[in-house]
Amino acid sequence: MANGKLWVIKIGGNIIDHPEGLSRFLDRFANLRGHKVLVHGGGKIATRMAADLGIEATLVAGRRITDEAMLRVVTMVYAGLTNKQVVAGLQARKCNALGLSGADGNSIKAVKRPVKDIDYGFVGDILPGSVDDDVIAVLLEKGFIPVFSAITHDGEGHLLNTNADTIAAALAVALSSQYETSLVYCFEKRGVLRDMYDENSVITEIKRAEFEGLQASGVVADGMVPKLHNAFDAIAKGVREVYIGHADELHLLHEQRFGTRMVK
Repeated sequence: MANGKLWVIKIGGNIIDHPEGLSRFLDRFANLRGHKVLVHGGGKIATRMAADLGIEATLVAGRRITDEAMLRVVTMVYAGLTNKQVVAGLQARKCNALGLSGADGNSIKAVKRPVKDIDYGFVGDILPGSVDDDVIAVLLEKGFIPVFSAITHDGEGHLLNTNADTIAAALAVALSSQYETSLVYCFEKRGVLRDMYDENSVITEIKRAEFEGLQASGVVADGMVPKLHNAFDAIAKGVREVYIGHADELHLLHEQRFGTRMVK
């Protein structure tokens, strides 16, 4: 690709919620060579702040219901406090980061999730073609590191709470038309494990055909199944490779020894 290498890296609440772990991650992220985009979730801070304000957090099957009151809270926390803490941490490491929501620069539009069995409230789903990769590429080429929170907009003045994994995948797919793009999910395990009780049983590489077999045998199960489905979907749409691994091992990416690597 003419514009070179790009890393789209997503960190979850398990990193955001722990200052020491976040600091270690930012050290490693700062040293990563090439263009970079960071996407972060919100962690438990929004739930705690909502409780302080007398707003009850409602979860259905592990997913947050975002009513008007909760939308105000998650916007304040995700796009405000958390986003700016991450940006400030990167600035301290000489990385010129720029904190963004999907509304900024009209970079990521979404649609309010239709009501079916459950009304999730102000939750956004990203449709194909909803990411303005040209706007983000301008920032990258100017030397900025975009840091996206899990907040998008619908283009009609409404903000939407949107899954950070989905945002990261949508960004990686859109930017793969201009960059050689790798998508990286950092979570609490060292990768996809052959034995869930053995942290050293990391499967270093999975191809699409192998994924089907691992799923059938039960090695890949539960929450890991949608993660890998999303990974291979991103690869099918232009992303070069997808990694899943522990944030503390991010420095191993350049050696292709980070976690589990999914390839076409």
